[in-house]
Amino acid sequence: MNSNISPTCDHEAAILIAVATPSVPFEKVDEYLNELAFLTETAGGIAIRKFIQNLPYPDPRTYLGTGKLEEVARYIDDNKVKIAIFDDELSPSQTRNTEAVLKCRVIDRTRLILDIFSKRAKTAHAKTQVELAQYQYMLPRLTRMWTHLEKQRGGIGMRGPGEKEIETDRRIIRDRIAFLKEKLKEIDKQKYTQRSNREKFVRVALVGYTNVGKSTLMNLISKSEVFAENKLFATLDTTVRKVVFENLPFLLSDTVGFIRKLPHGLVESFKSTLDEIRETDLLLHVVDISHPDFEEQIQVVNQTLQEIKAGAKPMIYMFNKIDNYSWIEKAADDLTPKEKHNISIEELKETWMAKINQKTIFVSALTKENFDELRELLYQEIKKLHIQIYPYNSFIY
Repeated sequence: MNSNISPTCDHEAAILIAVATPSVPFEKVDEYLNELAFLTETAGGIAIRKFIQNLPYPDPRTYLGTGKLEEVARYIDDNKVKIAIFDDELSPSQTRNTEAVLKCRVIDRTRLILDIFSKRAKTAHAKTQVELAQYQYMLPRLTRMWTHLEKQRGGIGMRGPGEKEIETDRRIIRDRIAFLKEKLKEIDKQKYTQRSNREKFVRVALVGYTNVGKSTLMNLISKSEVFAENKLFATLDTTVRKVVFENLPFLLSDTVGFIRKLPHGLVESFKSTLDEIRETDLLLHVVDISHPDFEEQIQVVNQTLQEIKAGAKPMIYMFNKIDNYSWIEKAADDLTPKEKHNISIEELKETWMAKINQKTIFVSALTKENFDELRELLYQEIKKLHIQIYPYNSFIY
């Protein structure tokens, strides 16, 4: 990612900015910016340059130090960049001070994710949840943002409810937040009733980091056509399908993907969606084994599950995309270079991933590799749960 990448007419050019600290070193921050670049692309932009500064901690006034900020400002001016995206949530004063120096639109990670959710929301339920999160983010930043919102404008970070001049008053924004909360309470009641009326089925939910292949697995297991795309947050609304393995029916849910630094406002506003996870009987934790940081993604998902009080649920780790996974073979001696090669399922079963204190399965949703073993594992686990939960309403197995 460098300055020779040219934006197209359909994409806004953006630079990405982050701070490396003693607890999060430069190399790790550089990897995080690759994810931020993917977020930028999902939002309709293209990242043309990264800027990383080593600091003990981000500057409380301007996030970056003075010298680095001036360097970034010169690059923005020379290359006519319109947007700077920061890989942390900026305070209102940091945003205001940084924007004054950079002379371009400043977007933080939270605003970017909210923008993507706004773009992805299709149903009235999802739109209401996203709108609430947007207003909650906007309220403390109202004074700064209104210089941008005097006219209707498009672009990354500019979608959403703030484009209406009639809502420039703080009181109106607070009233809107209160209205949306009440609206979501009614939706929560409806969703709860729907879940309560799903007869006596074991409920299974697909969870995982965003873009790990949950929707593709949903389609494979349930033989349905849930929207799946190689973009972040392709799924916002929970989709539930009835599935039957042999003589055993169960309900399978596809849920919104998690991500590092998931905005707190989204977690709060997506309560009814996350309730589907909290009330499930079995979690299928989907992991993209081909991703270089899949171990950290596992930690992010497990931490998020703990935060929403679903961490103690029975879980199966489903390591997906084994067709795209390669292993670095050890050199026979110092003169032999290391080479990557595809690793078999038998070899995968000898790794630490197969030995963690949970059920594990290695599959490829794309090629359907090891799908028969997946079906058998799910059948056995769901059968056990059904007998435990509904002992007087069990099927004859």
